Amino acid sequence: MISFLCCLALLVGGYFVYGAFIERVFGIEPDRVTPAYAQQDGVDYVPMPTWKVFMIQFLNIAGLGPIFGAIMGAKFGLSSFVWIVLGSIFAGATHDFLSGMLSIRNNGESLPELIGRYLGRHCKQLMRGITLLLMILVGAVFVAGPAGLLAKLTPDSLDIAFWAIVIFLYYIVATLLPIDKIIGKIYPLFAFALLFMAVGILVMMIYHYPALPEFTDGLHNTHPAGLPIFPMMFVSIACGAISGFHATQSTLMARCLKKEKYGRPVFYGAMMAEGIVALIWAAAATYFFHTEEGKALFAAASGNDNAAIVVDSITREWLGTVGGFLAVLGVVAAPITSGDTAFRSARLLVADFLKLDQKPILKRLLVSIPLFAAGFLILQIDFAVIWRYFAWVNQTLAAFTLWAITVYLATAKKRYIVTLIPALFMTTVCSTYLFIAPEGLNLSANVSQALGTCCMAITLIFFLLWRRRTVNNDGKGITTRPPRDR
Repeated sequence: MISFLCCLALLVGGYFVYGAFIERVFGIEPDRVTPAYAQQDGVDYVPMPTWKVFMIQFLNIAGLGPIFGAIMGAKFGLSSFVWIVLGSIFAGATHDFLSGMLSIRNNGESLPELIGRYLGRHCKQLMRGITLLLMILVGAVFVAGPAGLLAKLTPDSLDIAFWAIVIFLYYIVATLLPIDKIIGKIYPLFAFALLFMAVGILVMMIYHYPALPEFTDGLHNTHPAGLPIFPMMFVSIACGAISGFHATQSTLMARCLKKEKYGRPVFYGAMMAEGIVALIWAAAATYFFHTEEGKALFAAASGNDNAAIVVDSITREWLGTVGGFLAVLGVVAAPITSGDTAFRSARLLVADFLKLDQKPILKRLLVSIPLFAAGFLILQIDFAVIWRYFAWVNQTLAAFTLWAITVYLATAKKRYIVTLIPALFMTTVCSTYLFIAPEGLNLSANVSQALGTCCMAITLIFFLLWRRRTVNNDGKGITTRPPRDR
């Protein structure tokens, strides 16, 4: 329990210490006019109160990741605590903050446009496809999870198929309406529900003070299936440490922020809050896996159905029937609200590419229908398969985003090391996973890790050669003109 409390303190301190450092590295301009005012359109560019933008950002990025991902990651042992803390402070929150601030500096550009601005036209086209695929995968993944939980809370006649249709209908409405009509009004309430769940579990954990493993016991791999910690744990725990999906939401909320000085509490702060939620659930799952019921589940294959059982069991045991019900509703709300903003981001991505004005609702509908059709088709695939592809695409997008930010920092003569190290690490994670995963090349762990390290080394060499050729010979830095090649 001492190790858990120390990790919790590090996450809180990380916001005030390292968050302030990253803010200075970027160099905010408090008086600069933000896109919320400069391009206000009443649909997507809408100035909103900072507390509300924070709640929306927090709920957008939360989803199932910091809960289900942390529970699955807890099977690897206390290494999950280390990754959540270090990943959130040095990778995830830095990634979210800098991508959001770069979007603000570039007229609220979407993530593929930002990546293309700094990594080139070909990367932009690739990222358009990857980001669009990720948004649709998020929409599909975040239908199945909450639909299953809602089916457990309601009569048998209201099955998973019924709730999936209801959620999809809600997605359509939330995607088409202006951001302040539904998202701006009900998301803060859902965010409070999710925070209530996390705080409730934390209070009861401190009250019960269970005998959790400590770092002094070692960082042994305890996964029942023997999966290697690297890279499997770093893909399982994505949203609780770093997630490419977050950058798509940071650029979305960059269109609603009133001043640059609110960037750290909104972007960096929301990620730290999510890291705390992930840490709480990783600790709760660690406790659960030491109970009789948990030992039986722990020995079973890891999956999202198991994670749902852990959520239901812990919330009801520690929070009672009513508290457990409210907590599960918070868990249900998180993925639903991530799903609808994923489809909104997809709509904006397509609209930016096609240069379609999104003020007329018919044009919004024209873009949205094919996206929802694709999401519904993907939903017919086995959930476990969807989740694996979602996880890898998600982390790959994070790696590309970190590289784009690194290029910006290098050309702007800023401390690019703050994103270079996370970029190299995530490059190794994603490439190693591609070699080791069953849906990839299915190679052995040792071979995959060696090849992943080689990919990282090659990428680093290319970056250093580029920096020597470009940055050292040109002190003008990067411009903020809109990219000409669409």
